[in-house]
Amino acid sequence: MNASSSAVARAEDVDPGRVVLLTTSHRVAPGLLSWPAWQALRTADRVLCADGAHPQLPYLRDAGITVEDASPAAEELLAACSGGRTVVVVATGEGEPALTDGLARLAGSGRVSMPELELLPASYDLPGARLLDLVQVMDRIRAECPWSSRQTHKGLAKYAVEESYELVEAIEDGDRDELREELGDVLLQVVFHARIAEEDEESPFSVDDVAGTIVAKLIHRHPHVFGDATATTPEEVKEHWLRTKAAEKRRESVTDGVPLHQPGLALATKLVSRARTARLEVPLPAAEGIGYELLALAARAESEGIDPEAALRAAARAYRDAVRVAEGIEGTERAGGVEGVEE
Repeated sequence: MNASSSAVARAEDVDPGRVVLLTTSHRVAPGLLSWPAWQALRTADRVLCADGAHPQLPYLRDAGITVEDASPAAEELLAACSGGRTVVVVATGEGEPALTDGLARLAGSGRVSMPELELLPASYDLPGARLLDLVQVMDRIRAECPWSSRQTHKGLAKYAVEESYELVEAIEDGDRDELREELGDVLLQVVFHARIAEEDEESPFSVDDVAGTIVAKLIHRHPHVFGDATATTPEEVKEHWLRTKAAEKRRESVTDGVPLHQPGLALATKLVSRARTARLEVPLPAAEGIGYELLALAARAESEGIDPEAALRAAARAYRDAVRVAEGIEGTERAGGVEGVEE
């Protein structure tokens, strides 16, 4: 065996070690790491981090882990691992693309013995974690945007109505991309109003208070899910919901709480539905006029499980298409949207 062959053999006998790329989520409180992550950190020969302001660093140091402020190139990292050593790299928010690209380049060259490479998520996003991002973005917009910083609940009220109608239109059109966007616009209304509510001097509340209220309400009104009650049909669920709601709000009538300023057909349908659910036999007013005729149509639609508002919108769209044909305009198109909030 010549000298060159001996050198290659000795190089192949050296344990190339192990590199652990530790990733964390900024949506999880710093220091709340998985057990495998803590094990890797405690047993590592070296722990490196390129970001001296990384939110995890104070907690790692409190736990007695020495973290070096270093951003090694791929070749330097391989040298640090040589001899069976383990190096943990605490990834920055960008995920260390330069380092991982360099490691991939070296691995593809076939000229070096690569260490064991492991991607170890130290904390995971839970479902709904991106809502935290929305809250943070809204905080900044409220503080720094000349328009958003001046808005009030009353000033934004119209947008809640407009965005709700745009959401309904996306649902009826069956456009999945539009549906996702419009759901976001409706969600923005909730977060925006909650952010404004934080500034109220007399009775402030936050988006967490909003979420906590609806969570408590849902649990209380679903005893068949979270308690011992039984409900086997949607009708039984609806009856219990209304009974619980009436008890909570101390309502005298099943019609209490029905918004009287909603569109007429929707209002008529809601009242008829409340009466039917309460098993009240209430005849329709025996009066003449187009309003009473519409009331009868709304009651008929409700009894047949039809949403009269949706049915009328569908008929109106068909009429719009007929108008466009009469105008000589080929095909149909989705009606233009209305002004929204920070779209």
